[in-house]
Amino acid sequence: MQTTSQHIVEVAIPLPLEGSFHYLVPERLSAAAQAGKRVLVPFGRRKVTGYLLGDADAPGAGELKEVLEILDEEPLFTTSELEFYRWIAGYYLHPLGEVIKMALPAGINLVSRYRCEQSEDGTPVLKEYLAGGKSVRTERLYTAVPDCSTRPRGKGLEILEYLLEVGECSGPQLRERFGPCTAQLGRLVELGAARLSQREVYRDPFKAKEYGHDGPLPLNLAQAQALAKVSTALAAGEFAPFLLHGVTGSGKTEVYLQSIAVALTAGRSALVLVPEIALTPQLVGRFKRRFDCGIAVLHSGLSDGERFDEWRRIRRGEAAIVIGARSALFAPLEGIGVIVVDEEHEGSYKQSEGVRYNARDLALVRGKLGKAVVLLGSATPLVTSYHAAQTGRLGYLSLPDRVRDLPMPETRMLDARNHKGDIFLPDLVEAMGENLDAGGQTLLFLNRRGFATYLVCETCGHVLRCPNCAVTLTYHRIKGKHVCHYCDFTMLPPSTCPDCQSGAITLLGRGTERVEDQVQKLFPDARVSRMDRDSTRGKGGHARVLKELEEGTVDILIGTQMIAKGHDFPGVTLVGVLSADASLNLPDFRSAERTFQLVTQVMGRAGRGDKPGRVLVQTLAPEHYALTHAVAHDYLGFYREEIAFREEVGYPPFAHLAALTFSAVAAGQGERAADEAAALLRRIKREARLRVEVLGPVTAPLGKVRGRFRWQILLKGVERADLHRLLFHFRGGFSHTSTVRLTIDVDPVDML
Repeated sequence: MQTTSQHIVEVAIPLPLEGSFHYLVPERLSAAAQAGKRVLVPFGRRKVTGYLLGDADAPGAGELKEVLEILDEEPLFTTSELEFYRWIAGYYLHPLGEVIKMALPAGINLVSRYRCEQSEDGTPVLKEYLAGGKSVRTERLYTAVPDCSTRPRGKGLEILEYLLEVGECSGPQLRERFGPCTAQLGRLVELGAARLSQREVYRDPFKAKEYGHDGPLPLNLAQAQALAKVSTALAAGEFAPFLLHGVTGSGKTEVYLQSIAVALTAGRSALVLVPEIALTPQLVGRFKRRFDCGIAVLHSGLSDGERFDEWRRIRRGEAAIVIGARSALFAPLEGIGVIVVDEEHEGSYKQSEGVRYNARDLALVRGKLGKAVVLLGSATPLVTSYHAAQTGRLGYLSLPDRVRDLPMPETRMLDARNHKGDIFLPDLVEAMGENLDAGGQTLLFLNRRGFATYLVCETCGHVLRCPNCAVTLTYHRIKGKHVCHYCDFTMLPPSTCPDCQSGAITLLGRGTERVEDQVQKLFPDARVSRMDRDSTRGKGGHARVLKELEEGTVDILIGTQMIAKGHDFPGVTLVGVLSADASLNLPDFRSAERTFQLVTQVMGRAGRGDKPGRVLVQTLAPEHYALTHAVAHDYLGFYREEIAFREEVGYPPFAHLAALTFSAVAAGQGERAADEAAALLRRIKREARLRVEVLGPVTAPLGKVRGRFRWQILLKGVERADLHRLLFHFRGGFSHTSTVRLTIDVDPVDML
């Protein structure tokens, strides 16, 4: 029997299991058992890392297992951060332990593993060991002992005299000055002529870069009015969300910088979110030149060690500004005054696996919990955001003009309907030649990687598809392989058709590799580069390509949506948009909105310097309202047409959505699970009288991915509370076999 005097704690385990678990704390660990620390606990046959949530009442029955170890000297998360994690777990219907694991630095948890070892008598046995855990980097420090009577000779004496002159010096610094000297340093310590100590050092992703210093720029009237409203809200110390709606090149970043300066002066910190790590280097440079305070960076392009060290700097209060992609939302910043969500319309703020959170939405939640100002900035805000501003749920800050009275680029639509086989229409080729002759830089945008998007047999019409996914394979000429962009399946190009053995097979469709190839043929003297997921792989890949463009060593840059977002390159005077209508054909109610945003954003890269810009948009759908309004720089006109469509069909902002996806290796199993789930959802809805529409199940638009067949159910609710009630009761009442996977995506962004 347990007694109430025993120390019992509540622990969250980072596994896909509901609820938390109770453990008994042994007396030797009781004093260290604080909420926010990691604990090593037995779980089934394993030992796993859990998160201590606080003390718990004695359970009604059953014997408790003991906590094995407390893994941290100081708590990793605070009470307010735990409140935020609990909100996320409840809203996105995800286990709390997995939410906490996602929020903390990757790779720090310990878990028991087993390996086969040979015993003394020669028989193999399974031995348990603990794996994982992130180490702290240290460096050796050497200090001379002034009164030591023993004096070395040669290089050792030179090092000792240098240490007597400068005092403490690290091993790397000494090796940089004296070359290989490990043996001499060891000898100095052995003789007692030098002392050896160790200190913790941070892995700094920006230590090799040097930044100058600049001051705030003069603001135009609209920028000054926006800053005044933000400053007033900061002074009030209450939650204040704003939509900062500014055309491309209107100086939104300067408003961010000066708003953050106000927050820092008031003793508060700032969090800046960007949608892509490609945007981080340029933005970090602007912040480093402007602010002397500690600036930390968090994104997936850093190594686990660098992220761990940046996280520790933030936790220790050594950074007042944090910049990063969506995961930076969980930075352990205290006293946040301003949260910036740059390019708030971007779908990449949504996590597509695991905890399917949306950093854009959670920025508002964190801002509300921390009584901060939240700035959602965009030239093409989400329809839902603009609607919220129009109905008073967001403050509205408008920047209608470019800074320095720069004109918007001259934009023209090119009708490609009679040129379906051409990569470039004649007008675009002519414009590229003229721009090269004038010394301007050109951006060419095509949101499709690879050389060719599919391989087809001209004899029987067979199209080469991925054996694991319901998609065509993309040919990458540099790799010399056909690649699936969903499961990474690869195969060498076949010489004959797999169906009819004909040799008449041909590559169709085009990606960024083919565009690059064509540009080099058209303009052999031009310096051409490419920016897509293939060309920027590896550490610093994004920064390298952007630096080349910034320094003027690239004449023509071809890229996917990476080049469309937030970059500021004064030398770009021509933008060509290829296949502007490609995203209009996606089976998603947001396809028009995404097309408008993407085309508008890439158009906005032109003419941001002293020379005027031109944009040419090639399309097979020149009359579509998303494109006509984009070319006219007319957000309001697009919004009016799109909001009318949304209201008519009952999609956000007039309803809330959740998508349930079922997948299985055997098609029949997944289909049965989806049918049973739909029946249960309809029964719960009927019995609880919930205003939620249950649509489906239907085969998902991507019906097979990574060898698993997929079905979807879409839920539409006028009231968010009704939708959550339905999902809560469904999750508690639905059971399925382990061979069927179910994902629940609240507020889905991608309907594929």
